[in-house]
Amino acid sequence: MTSVCQEETIVLQRCQRGSSEAFEVLVNKYMKDAYFIALGLVGNREDAMDLSQEAFVRAYRHIKDVKPGRKFFPWFYQILKNLCISHLRKRRYRRASSLNSEDCPEVASTDDCFSPEEVASRNETKDNVWQAIGKLDEKHREVIILRHFKNMSYDQIAEALFCNKGTVTSRLYYARKRLEELLGTGKGGFIHDMP
Repeated sequence: MTSVCQEETIVLQRCQRGSSEAFEVLVNKYMKDAYFIALGLVGNREDAMDLSQEAFVRAYRHIKDVKPGRKFFPWFYQILKNLCISHLRKRRYRRASSLNSEDCPEVASTDDCFSPEEVASRNETKDNVWQAIGKLDEKHREVIILRHFKNMSYDQIAEALFCNKGTVTSRLYYARKRLEELLGTGKGGFIHDMP
């Protein structure tokens, strides 16, 4: 039985030989992740859709650049991230106003209470969290999104960002600390309870 990693390596090799069907397998596997990562970085649904699609187009054009033994997603992530950063620079909306809570993924909740007060409280919390995330610099915003909204492990984040696990740990620490300051929560508060 082949592992998931071996299967992806085979698919990637087929892509490099020109198989558009094989590339479609990669697109189907990663399109949802790409969209939500772009959404977390740029804060706009339409832009996130356009940027994630453009990232796949560029990946397809340059698929032969993936070195043997390298995984697709960390390589692809760099393309997506660079497109998002370029987009933000062009649009000049790095501030919190660019993140609209209606466009952003849900913050996990621990109960299924649907009273009007609970819904209002959740919506307010969601707005506050996304406004605070929007105030983080890019490197801290991306680790929060990758860890808490894409549920990537520290090792997976390190691989995607081409840094070591210690750097990921440090960035997450400072990102969480800054979010706690922005949200007015203390040690052991809301951010540490995020999934």
